[in-house]
Amino acid sequence: MKLILTILLFVTVTLNVFAQSPEKMSYQAIIRSQDNSLVANSNVSLKIIVHQGTAAGTNVYEETHSVTTNNNGLVSLEIGTGKSVTGSFSTISWEKGPYFIETQVDAKGGTNYNIIGITQLLSVPYALHAKTAERIVGTNGANPYKSLIIPFPSSRSIAGSDVNNTIECTTSATLTLTSDFSAMAVGDIINLEAHNGAVLTVQAATGVTINYNINGSALFESTTGMVSFGLLRKSGANSYIISGQ
Repeated sequence: MKLILTILLFVTVTLNVFAQSPEKMSYQAIIRSQDNSLVANSNVSLKIIVHQGTAAGTNVYEETHSVTTNNNGLVSLEIGTGKSVTGSFSTISWEKGPYFIETQVDAKGGTNYNIIGITQLLSVPYALHAKTAERIVGTNGANPYKSLIIPFPSSRSIAGSDVNNTIECTTSATLTLTSDFSAMAVGDIINLEAHNGAVLTVQAATGVTINYNINGSALFESTTGMVSFGLLRKSGANSYIISGQ
């Protein structure tokens, strides 16, 4: 049976608060048959392959998962926690990208995988990239690349001190992206974290776009004992790109 895969979410990273490994990347997809009908409430097998350089490049990591689709044909898994076949997810050198994710599926739960497709990972999750940077430059006090942690206990507008640093949201709150915010240049970033059940909302003010949606918003929802990570990048005047939500 030929299958169709719709990728919904690809770059959300969650790290256990009480452990440093394994790093993991949340992944969700809807599986449909060739006639576009949902493969619902079925035990399926997935193989995830990470290619470096090109879609047919070096296989740096491979793992398998056995999961069950829900009523909507949705599967949810965490890349980095499956049964490892090749390589180690925690040692991938994310700075040596680009990277491509190949997904193969057996809708009957076996090992007769069908190649569903290959998708480029356009934005490396900050937590994974930072892990790689730590291996390269270390984390001592002389490290000039270490960002500041900005506590975010209540709602407020974006500030110049946020730029190229990390916002740590521990109580549900909203960060508003104000119009004509000049303290952030195109290409500058802000790392976003929601901790231990908190919800961080990023809201665009009038005339500001998020992911090409004017006056848009994005949510970073964490669960108890976990952290949800994301990345905010300024892409133009009054426009921002957000990944990870």
